[in-house]
Amino acid sequence: MIINLYSSAGISHATPLPKKTPTPKELYDVISPSTYRFILNQPELCEKKSPFLVLMIPVTLKDTEARTAIRRTWGQDGLSPRVTVLHLFVIGQPAQSDPVLQEHLERESKEFGDIIQMDFVDSYHNLTIKTMMIMNWIATYCQGAWYAMKIDADIFLNVRYLVDYLLDQGESSRKDYICGSVISDAVPHRDTFNKWYISEDLYPDTWYPPYVSGAAYVFSTDLARKISWASRFVRPIPLEDVYVGLCLHILGVKPMYATTFLGLGNLFEVRRLKYERCTFAKRIIVNGFNPQNLVRIWHDFKKSYFTC
Repeated sequence: MIINLYSSAGISHATPLPKKTPTPKELYDVISPSTYRFILNQPELCEKKSPFLVLMIPVTLKDTEARTAIRRTWGQDGLSPRVTVLHLFVIGQPAQSDPVLQEHLERESKEFGDIIQMDFVDSYHNLTIKTMMIMNWIATYCQGAWYAMKIDADIFLNVRYLVDYLLDQGESSRKDYICGSVISDAVPHRDTFNKWYISEDLYPDTWYPPYVSGAAYVFSTDLARKISWASRFVRPIPLEDVYVGLCLHILGVKPMYATTFLGLGNLFEVRRLKYERCTFAKRIIVNGFNPQNLVRIWHDFKKSYFTC
């Protein structure tokens, strides 16, 4: 099947696009309908499961251990007794084909039904393509869900706390809502040796609009189609979280910083924290977990449901 960001086919008309259309000198197709195709897909998953929240996890073909760890921890079914939460792993292809790993992935897909794969090359500089793949998949196949979350594989996620937090937001968060660790004062790095280097030719402005850290953020599913639409007017850059922020800027949507009235600070903790059960029980995410450590703490963390 060909993915199409801009066609109305397969996309709910209940989500209107912005009325004001930018008029740049050129349009940019991050995922061109004629370029990338599904290798593996789960097109009927949301229709069958009617999820409240869908977790979209970008990984690579070789990240078998990470996928296994997530299925054993925060990707388990039934972690929130109030709603249905689904997870999906989002994958491209390696620069050099690996038939053995690909065959293993296809077996995984048949066994677990949680793999989406497209035929772009998985690389750091193609993370923007992968992120737009996530937005397009939600817009095409999962508009019935209330929320989606883009979350990296090295993150600890407190699913129950996240669901309770979203339910507490009420109807106001059902439209044009995106929440995470907001970065509002960033400027482009012009040092060519910097990991986040952006040339003036690629991005001539001296500042970035507010954006959410790409480690993890949650958004109302209506935004997926709107971001896909806005992407036509934003020149692609390899910083996927900044790129989403540029699309939000086109839409006039401001990302939300996740806090509570209890003064707990950022609920999307992008720093690394030493594990402590009741501290983690009051966070939505914590950064920096390899598969072994994630599995190691999970059994203890589940005790927080009754002790914290």
